[in-house]
Amino acid sequence: MHELAIMQGVVRVCEREAAKEGFGRVESITLSVGAVSGVVPECLAEFFPIAAKGTVAEGARLVTRLIPAAVECPDCGYAGPIRGTECPRCGGYGYRLTHGREFYIESLEVE
Repeated sequence: MHELAIMQGVVRVCEREAAKEGFGRVESITLSVGAVSGVVPECLAEFFPIAAKGTVAEGARLVTRLIPAAVECPDCGYAGPIRGTECPRCGGYGYRLTHGREFYIESLEVE
């Protein structure tokens, strides 16, 4: 249920930007969500209308862009996507996650 708190934070950013930039309504919000960030896009969509009610973001379209997990393996030099828990090239576990933990507001479309 932390997605509700996350969406409340996103709406606060929208409200703050509206006050700062002088726009009256948010048309759409694009979020970038890492595949292993622990954030569930479907839950974000479910809680967004609750968080946005009565704000400049009420009625806005919510778009989520998934960022796949990627790693760098020091054992074999592999750099790229990963699907399981081991390096796809050498089977090692000593890799470093380079992408997939992100969560940020990519863009706001405003009126």
